[in-house]
Amino acid sequence: MSSTLKPAPNPEQVVNDTIAALKTPRSAAMLPDIERALRQAPKDARLWHLKGLIHRSQDRRELAIPALQRAAELAPNVPLIAHGLARTLSEAGLPSVDAYARALQLSPGNTTLLAGLVSALIAERRIADAIAGLERGLERSPQWTEGHELLSNLRWLEGERDGFARSFDEALQLHPGDLALRRQQIVTLLHAELYDDVLSRIAEGRRTLGDNILFDVNEAIVWSETGDPERAGSLFERVKDVADGSAQIRRVRHLLRYGRPRDAVAVMEPWLKSAEAFGFWPYAATAWRMTGDPRSEWLEGDERFVGIYDIADRLPPLDRLADTLRALHTTKGQPLVQSVRGGTQTDGHLFQLIDPTIVALREAIRETVREHVARLPARDPGHPLLASPREPVAFSGAWSVRLQAGGFHSNHVHPMGWISSALYIVLPPDLGEGEAGWLALGEPRTSSFPIDLPPTRLIEPKPGRLALFPSWMWHGTRPFGAGERLTVAFDVAVPQSAQRTPRP
Repeated sequence: MSSTLKPAPNPEQVVNDTIAALKTPRSAAMLPDIERALRQAPKDARLWHLKGLIHRSQDRRELAIPALQRAAELAPNVPLIAHGLARTLSEAGLPSVDAYARALQLSPGNTTLLAGLVSALIAERRIADAIAGLERGLERSPQWTEGHELLSNLRWLEGERDGFARSFDEALQLHPGDLALRRQQIVTLLHAELYDDVLSRIAEGRRTLGDNILFDVNEAIVWSETGDPERAGSLFERVKDVADGSAQIRRVRHLLRYGRPRDAVAVMEPWLKSAEAFGFWPYAATAWRMTGDPRSEWLEGDERFVGIYDIADRLPPLDRLADTLRALHTTKGQPLVQSVRGGTQTDGHLFQLIDPTIVALREAIRETVREHVARLPARDPGHPLLASPREPVAFSGAWSVRLQAGGFHSNHVHPMGWISSALYIVLPPDLGEGEAGWLALGEPRTSSFPIDLPPTRLIEPKPGRLALFPSWMWHGTRPFGAGERLTVAFDVAVPQSAQRTPRP
């Protein structure tokens, strides 16, 4: 009896082939070759590094971390390896401050590493240290736009309202011509609804840089939000032919806000056939309902689009899950740019943690999502929910929200998801009183978007109940009285990549 042995792989070739495959679906198929190459070259840090990266891409951080630690032991002075280890430790929910500090020693001034260190400090409840670190980093890199955004958000989380975004002004004194800084400053102030401050920064930007679509659109937003439709309309008219999805979404919001849904539909029609269509679907749903367009039923009328699943028997014990989640709420205030009102939201991607309770939660949810997807209607290439293939079930984000007395979610959509969710873990005692704490779907109205359409569906929360619905569907919650409302939410990733416009 004879057997054929596969020739031993060339470690150098395996490294090259794996790097080429790393960001493709073929990467996992390289693991056997990496294992065989490691038997020949057990001290090749590159092989250990690549092994760890592949395991990380498979959400198997419990396997990725030992491989990355071994790579770091063999090559302690390689910045890329040090960064990979720090990031994976942080994603897994393990202490990572020291690992990020080590990576920053190897790559001083690396703003990506500094942002990671900030997340690691937040996880350890060291918010003051995170703020101080960002302040030092921005002194060295004043044009680091993301850093200013992070610092503003942290100051807001800590309750600072006056001057929370002052670092932008400090940087613009040094670099007045930096349009990216000006853009993010304006967006940050808009999120805080500080409209006078927005107008002053727009005026300053025009004095420095002259006319720009950025200034026209954002001034139009201010006048639209504050009740001056004529001034807003004249500014939006300037950009009507500009091929910028985010600008046109804001124009559509303005038209809907002031009772012109047919004009809004006319603006949206070409965009609904574009790669940026996702950002327009929530407004199409609203406009079509306002005008009685039969496409409204096609878009969101099928009852199978929404799923309600009571899965407490699949989950870890809810009291244990609640304790695990509460420990992850490390900030004391509501985030600046999310829908949370009167509560806190966890930082980072919840489902990347390797805590066994969270892993069990994630896999129970994945199983339920697969069941939900299997019940959807047949594929429809023009429909934002039905156009995509049905596998794989992966998550583009996951988090926990803890609301206190009077808390709620303002109506919103999720621009980076395909299917979104609410899973109820702990509920306040007054849920039997009217609609307190209930989930409302299909209701677009917010304080800044006064569209008087009722919800298409109201969902009663219960411990262990999971609600699934299209990510483009408006959703929010009713306020409740005393007590705590602890939930898990997530976005199922679009199975095929798609262009997405930012949420307006």
